[in-house]
Amino acid sequence: MAFESLSEKLQNVFKNLRKKGRISEDDVKAAMKEVKMALLEADVNFKVVKNFIASVSERAVGTDVLNSLTPAQMVIKIVNEELISLMGSDSAELKFLPSNETTTIMMAGLQGAGKTTTACKLAGQLKNKGKRPLLVACDVYRPAAIEQLKVSAGKVNVPVFEMGTDTKPIVIVKEALEYAKKNGMNPVIVDTAGRLQIDEDMMNELISINERFNMTNILLTVDAMTGQDAVNVSETFNAKLPLTGVILTKLDGDTRGGSALSIKAVTGLPILYAGMGEKPEDLEVFHPDRMANRILGMGDILTLIEKAQADVDEEKAKQLVKKMKKAEFDYNDYYDQIQQMKKMGGINKILGMMPGMGALKGVDIDDDAFKTTEAIICSMTKAERENPKLMNPSRKRRIAQGAGVDIVEVNRLVKMVENQKKTMKQLSGFMNNKHGRPGLGKRGGFPF
Repeated sequence: MAFESLSEKLQNVFKNLRKKGRISEDDVKAAMKEVKMALLEADVNFKVVKNFIASVSERAVGTDVLNSLTPAQMVIKIVNEELISLMGSDSAELKFLPSNETTTIMMAGLQGAGKTTTACKLAGQLKNKGKRPLLVACDVYRPAAIEQLKVSAGKVNVPVFEMGTDTKPIVIVKEALEYAKKNGMNPVIVDTAGRLQIDEDMMNELISINERFNMTNILLTVDAMTGQDAVNVSETFNAKLPLTGVILTKLDGDTRGGSALSIKAVTGLPILYAGMGEKPEDLEVFHPDRMANRILGMGDILTLIEKAQADVDEEKAKQLVKKMKKAEFDYNDYYDQIQQMKKMGGINKILGMMPGMGALKGVDIDDDAFKTTEAIICSMTKAERENPKLMNPSRKRRIAQGAGVDIVEVNRLVKMVENQKKTMKQLSGFMNNKHGRPGLGKRGGFPF
């Protein structure tokens, strides 16, 4: 996960500060030295680090901080605020023209940065917001590029306009805009050609398209795993094109994440989105404040809530609440919970957004383990899934054989569902409380 190493190091620095209670100017200087090393190791631009440490130090050694009741927390607050400022303070957004005009989005970037996949993810998100996007295939040089776009677009059910590989990109864009206008499609997302490195032909093509059609948005896709190279690429593109924003891809990978902390400060360009996985829904709006919270181990509850609202089946959630009130819970419910969690990105991603989960770093929580659980539940009969009381040794043996697992795994699942049912029973004491006093059951005592 991006920033994992940086996050761990910063949390250790702050843990040491908290232990001291009262801190001195020398304590702050020592802490800032460690923060500086952590940022440099995360591949944050040297000048950015230098300015960041200077800003934090200037604020942190003030008498208001050192003489406060919780100086360590005040320092953490300052670091958090400066991180947010470094990444852009406010979330940036795409620019949209009035509905009677066609909004255009031109995707630029080097080959391998994930530009085509990102274009499709973006199109899918815009479609979910009620828009009718059209993807335009303008990479006429790379073998199978058009096919790749069509396959990725199919996953989000967005149409692709293409004219093969023998037509010039500027002509393709012209025809695509006319097609979009006739068919009421808006916005138009242009997937341009990438190169292994920046070259004059590539830039001239992008410049020509923009000069001819005056693109509403020009988004640069950069690979977060390339570190400072991502910042250098952003600088070069920005010098030639009027970029409106950056999309960072692979920010979920084993990367030091320095580019996310450097791009805005070096280029002035806002980061609009962050690619956090391979799935179509794994494109997050980049919120500097939320990212700063993640880096400092404070979690990201707002993004978690948004993912839950977008991915959780509302009808099934209502059914589960009804079951909770009746203290009912079966294997179908457990299976549904697994599916909802997978939609939200898996348990590791969910835990990463929860405050205080830094202590679980290094603990191997394997999402694939749920495959065994799914196989066991799928080996049950309909009656067994609906009624956990039916479970007996002979049924367990048959289910284990059908799922290809040891009976120990079946027993473990049975125990987990029993425990969850007990929890439901406890919660129903709150939900059915007639006294209106939180935490009190019918007899006035806690139900557990």
